[in-house]
Amino acid sequence: MSIGRLPENEQRILDEMERALRRDRRLDRKLRTHRVSRRPDPARVLARLAGYRPRVWTVAVLVAVSAGLMVAGIVTSEPGVIWAFAAIWPLTMFAALRLMCRWCGS
Repeated sequence: MSIGRLPENEQRILDEMERALRRDRRLDRKLRTHRVSRRPDPARVLARLAGYRPRVWTVAVLVAVSAGLMVAGIVTSEPGVIWAFAAIWPLTMFAALRLMCRWCGS
Protein backbone atom coordinates (compact mmCIF):
# COMPACT_ATOMS: atom_id res chain seq x y z
CA MET A 1 0.00 0.00 0.00
CA SER A 2 2.94 2.33 0.37
CA ILE A 3 3.08 5.10 -2.18
CA GLY A 4 6.54 6.32 -1.17
CA ARG A 5 5.64 9.95 -0.50
CA LEU A 6 5.16 9.74 3.26
CA PRO A 7 7.63 8.80 5.98
CA GLU A 8 7.34 5.16 6.97
CA ASN A 9 5.66 5.72 10.34
CA GLU A 10 3.03 8.06 8.85
CA GLN A 11 2.36 5.61 6.02
CA ARG A 12 1.85 2.80 8.56
CA ILE A 13 -0.64 4.95 10.51
CA LEU A 14 -2.46 5.78 7.30
CA ASP A 15 -2.61 2.10 6.31
CA GLU A 16 -4.07 1.18 9.71
CA MET A 17 -6.71 3.89 9.40
CA GLU A 18 -7.67 2.66 5.92
CA ARG A 19 -8.00 -0.93 7.18
CA ALA A 20 -10.18 0.22 10.08
CA LEU A 21 -12.42 2.21 7.76
CA ARG A 22 -12.80 -0.74 5.37
CA ARG A 23 -13.96 -2.96 8.25
CA ASP A 24 -16.64 -0.47 9.37
CA ARG A 25 -19.87 -1.87 7.91
CA ARG A 26 -22.04 1.05 9.03
CA LEU A 27 -19.81 3.54 7.22
CA ASP A 28 -19.77 1.31 4.15
CA ARG A 29 -23.59 1.21 4.11
CA LYS A 30 -23.81 5.00 4.46
CA LEU A 31 -21.39 5.53 1.62
CA ARG A 32 -23.34 3.14 -0.60
CA THR A 33 -26.64 4.93 0.04
CA HIS A 34 -25.19 8.34 -0.84
CA ARG A 35 -24.24 7.40 -4.38
CA VAL A 36 -25.38 9.56 -7.26
CA SER A 37 -28.82 8.63 -8.48
CA ARG A 38 -29.97 8.81 -12.07
CA ARG A 39 -33.06 10.81 -11.15
CA PRO A 40 -32.60 14.58 -11.42
CA ASP A 41 -32.92 16.72 -8.33
CA PRO A 42 -36.19 18.73 -8.60
CA ALA A 43 -34.66 21.85 -7.04
CA ARG A 44 -31.77 21.76 -9.50
CA VAL A 45 -34.15 21.28 -12.43
CA LEU A 46 -36.26 24.26 -11.36
CA ALA A 47 -33.18 26.42 -10.86
CA ARG A 48 -31.92 25.48 -14.30
CA LEU A 49 -35.33 26.18 -15.83
CA ALA A 50 -35.51 29.58 -14.12
CA GLY A 51 -32.07 30.43 -15.46
CA TYR A 52 -33.03 29.54 -19.05
CA ARG A 53 -32.02 32.32 -21.42
CA PRO A 54 -33.33 31.62 -24.94
CA ARG A 55 -31.75 33.16 -27.99
CA VAL A 56 -33.71 35.11 -30.53
CA TRP A 57 -33.34 32.46 -33.24
CA THR A 58 -34.58 29.77 -30.85
CA VAL A 59 -37.76 31.72 -30.15
CA ALA A 60 -38.18 32.49 -33.85
CA VAL A 61 -37.94 28.80 -34.76
CA LEU A 62 -40.38 27.86 -31.99
CA VAL A 63 -42.87 30.50 -33.17
CA ALA A 64 -42.55 29.34 -36.79
CA VAL A 65 -43.05 25.67 -35.86
CA SER A 66 -45.98 26.54 -33.61
CA ALA A 67 -47.62 28.62 -36.33
CA GLY A 68 -47.10 25.85 -38.88
CA LEU A 69 -48.58 23.25 -36.55
CA MET A 70 -51.51 25.51 -35.75
CA VAL A 71 -52.32 26.03 -39.42
CA ALA A 72 -51.84 22.33 -40.19
CA GLY A 73 -54.07 21.42 -37.24
CA ILE A 74 -56.82 23.76 -38.40
CA VAL A 75 -56.65 22.54 -42.00
CA THR A 76 -56.34 18.79 -41.38
CA SER A 77 -57.92 18.32 -37.94
CA GLU A 78 -55.47 15.45 -37.33
CA PRO A 79 -55.19 14.57 -33.63
CA GLY A 80 -51.41 14.04 -33.89
CA VAL A 81 -50.85 17.52 -35.31
CA ILE A 82 -53.14 19.09 -32.72
CA TRP A 83 -51.32 17.27 -29.89
CA ALA A 84 -47.94 18.34 -31.30
CA PHE A 85 -49.15 21.94 -31.32
CA ALA A 86 -50.46 21.54 -27.77
CA ALA A 87 -47.05 20.27 -26.67
CA ILE A 88 -44.94 22.95 -28.34
CA TRP A 89 -47.14 26.00 -27.71
CA PRO A 90 -46.40 26.32 -23.94
CA LEU A 91 -42.68 25.95 -24.64
CA THR A 92 -42.92 28.71 -27.23
CA MET A 93 -44.74 31.02 -24.84
CA PHE A 94 -42.27 30.32 -22.01
CA ALA A 95 -39.27 31.01 -24.25
CA ALA A 96 -40.84 34.18 -25.65
CA LEU A 97 -41.67 35.43 -22.15
CA ARG A 98 -38.11 34.76 -20.92
CA LEU A 99 -36.71 36.58 -23.96
CA MET A 100 -38.96 39.60 -23.41
CA CYS A 101 -38.03 39.68 -19.71
CA ARG A 102 -34.35 39.67 -20.65
CA TRP A 103 -34.86 42.49 -23.13
CA CYS A 104 -36.76 44.57 -20.56
CA GLY A 105 -33.96 44.10 -18.04
CA SER A 106 -35.83 42.18 -15.35
